[in-house]
Amino acid sequence: MPNDLSAGGAIINLLQITDCHLTKDPGGDLLGVKTRESLDAVLSLIKQNLSEHAHGYPDHILATGDLAQDASPEAYLHFKEKMQEFDCPSSWFPGNHDDPTVMSKVINSGNELEPLVRKGAWQIILLDSSVRGAVHGCIEQQDLDMLDAALCERPELHSLVCLHHHPVNIGSEWLDNIGVHNNAALFEILDKHENVRALLWGHIHQELNEEREGVKLFSTPSTCIQFLPKSAGFAVESIAPGYRWMRLFPDGQIETSVVRAENYAFDLDLDSAGY
Repeated sequence: MPNDLSAGGAIINLLQITDCHLTKDPGGDLLGVKTRESLDAVLSLIKQNLSEHAHGYPDHILATGDLAQDASPEAYLHFKEKMQEFDCPSSWFPGNHDDPTVMSKVINSGNELEPLVRKGAWQIILLDSSVRGAVHGCIEQQDLDMLDAALCERPELHSLVCLHHHPVNIGSEWLDNIGVHNNAALFEILDKHENVRALLWGHIHQELNEEREGVKLFSTPSTCIQFLPKSAGFAVESIAPGYRWMRLFPDGQIETSVVRAENYAFDLDLDSAGY
């Protein structure tokens, strides 16, 4: 059964948080950035913006993968506790650094891994693009079938399709090698349905706002380190972590923006060759 969003009006408010790379160690860092600290900076900014009514209180939070760097129960438990600070449900996606089995055990009886969320005029379809033991993405046939079935079952619902890996090339050679390898199968399904409004993902640690065949394409900065756009090899840039807010309108329109924790001070290893 699809998981219903919490109470909200005709406009659905979403937050996207992605690529937190938390570890068992509370002081753990990624290329010099302490990931629990940077997540706290982003969450504090969200709460500040909510108190100032900069955007709507979320009906749902989308946590689009690589929530943990070491796939430890402690990392997922910490993230779970942070999500409980918001009075709304959340959906979690496994990324290439995550372990879905450990994630599921921490979630326990919660609905965070349910693949379908429906509310009002919208449905949010959650695809698992992670491949065990690999960095690239691939969507299994059962998830492709689920996607096709959901789009067929409720053609009157506007649809937001979410995953961890990027399904389109972004002009960055090293990242495009580790995107969704079977993206042609994904778009074969999406292109035949007129109710798909947008695709949303994480993984690339940078903002993207584009369009393909009338469908919006969005990616969002990490809550820790950021990758340098259009780079041939691995490279990072020293810009602030952030999150994305979205408003889904009953007529299928989407209003969205990325917000960064500009006041968060951090040390970043700009000379790293990988992570």
